Amino acid sequence: MADDSQRNFRSVYYEKVGFRGVEEKKSLEILLKDDRLGKWISLFALFLDIEKLCTFSQRFPLPSMYRILVWKVLLGIIPPHHESHALVMKYRQEQYWDVHHALRVIRFINDSTPQVNVFLRIHQLESGKLPRNVAFPLEPEDEVFLAIAKAMEEMVEDPIECYWLVSCFVNQLNSKHKDSLQQLPKILEQYLNIEDNRLLMHLKACAAMSKLPYDLWFKKCFAGCLPESSLQRVWDKVVSGSCKILVFVALEILLTFKMKIIALNSAEKITQFLENIPQDNTDAIVSKAVDLWRTHCGTPAHSV
Repeated sequence: MADDSQRNFRSVYYEKVGFRGVEEKKSLEILLKDDRLGKWISLFALFLDIEKLCTFSQRFPLPSMYRILVWKVLLGIIPPHHESHALVMKYRQEQYWDVHHALRVIRFINDSTPQVNVFLRIHQLESGKLPRNVAFPLEPEDEVFLAIAKAMEEMVEDPIECYWLVSCFVNQLNSKHKDSLQQLPKILEQYLNIEDNRLLMHLKACAAMSKLPYDLWFKKCFAGCLPESSLQRVWDKVVSGSCKILVFVALEILLTFKMKIIALNSAEKITQFLENIPQDNTDAIVSKAVDLWRTHCGTPAHSV
């Protein structure tokens, strides 16, 4: 009983001073103990049901040293079975280099092509959307891919691993979340009305609601808006099945910069500010966004 009281006191104290997820991380470390990787793999064995692994990832912070491994499993790049990881990644590498070689032969890429553009061309060829000519202008969906690729490139050192993460992440957005993403602006307005009706009225009076940076927020999943440390925590939730977290990050940005937004009297100025928000407190914004998400949607038992 005393141990429970001490643990509860620590939890409240950590929350008060801003260290969220400390108890969850401690619990995870207990699971991992000395042989951290081995224990984490054992944990995967318990989560052969991917739905349960998604729920775990939504409920608890992912330690940075395991984040990419979790993403690769959840995005279907590798299976949950650790014994198969090396073989599957070998096939992934061979597939990458085969397509890479084909693109060089048809002169869509060369030694000077930026890495993210290489990723784009491989993805286009793999998905049957490679344009007839390398000089053709990029489509809006290509710009989204490049934005996500640039952000992922900062998180992942290995280029082949990075490509598969970007490609599978974009595929997930375009398949599993396609219909939901279209509804997010409307859902944002609904929650903003609940949280701060005055701010909503100001945005409507300025005709700004329809001009908010929805593509940056929802299609690009805040790539190019949030710094790496904050963006990773948002993408943890998206990768594990919740695109709705994007609404609450956007909502918390609006609430955090309420006074600045109210001081602006045109849609153009508001949009310009929101596209280039200050980067010094984004971790706090994401923490509050997760709290809002849980307040309105509950603690995830399944993907939300």
